[in-house]
Amino acid sequence: MSAAVELRHVSKVYGSGPTEVHALREVDLSVRSGELVAVMGPSGSGKSTLLTIAGTLEEPTSGDVFIAGHELARLSRNDRARLRRRSIGYVFQDFNLLAGLTAVENVAIPLELDGVKAKVARAAAMEVLAKLGLTERATRYPDELSGGESQRVAIARAVVGERQLLLADEPTGALDSLSGETVMRMLRLASHDGVAGVVVTHDAQMASWADRVVFLRDGRIVDQTAPSPGPESLLAPGTNK
Repeated sequence: MSAAVELRHVSKVYGSGPTEVHALREVDLSVRSGELVAVMGPSGSGKSTLLTIAGTLEEPTSGDVFIAGHELARLSRNDRARLRRRSIGYVFQDFNLLAGLTAVENVAIPLELDGVKAKVARAAAMEVLAKLGLTERATRYPDELSGGESQRVAIARAVVGERQLLLADEPTGALDSLSGETVMRMLRLASHDGVAGVVVTHDAQMASWADRVVFLRDGRIVDQTAPSPGPESLLAPGTNK
């Protein structure tokens, strides 16, 4: 399948002289549509920088970034913003839901901001919430939702519409183990629908849901491997023999 996001020889340097920090060093990474990739590494290894560059929120110091075949360096600022709004979804550890909006309104708002009529946006939002088992919570406000429910609403907002890339920064870090596994299951389901996912996590058990695990250290990819069959293997037909 085609690459939803590709980083070629990407480096990122902050500061200069004695304060210079190399956050990323010659990183090559390609994530296909329908693939879920986990990124692991110690604090300061460049995980969050990789996400912000893959999500077009930062520009690399050197190297090239492609989203759905579009070379970002060749796009205008407006075209880049449009691509980000339409093709990329973000899931944050602290959810970032708008307190004054219900769950369905939170999910619908990216579509409305992109010019979709409110009725159509709401219908699309309800469809995604239903897939995540949140139909009965659609009219609740964020302070009426549990942590796991809030994170599922955040995932729904990230994948609604025609998103091609889903980026998640420690999406299970603030959750208990059961809620964390539910979130990873939702990300896994999104990949089954053809969405490419990149998830930063420190939890090896959560990373086991991914198709591939990439290890960063000092801004470099030092290893990447497919994990052994994880929790999802228990759901596959014919595995209980």
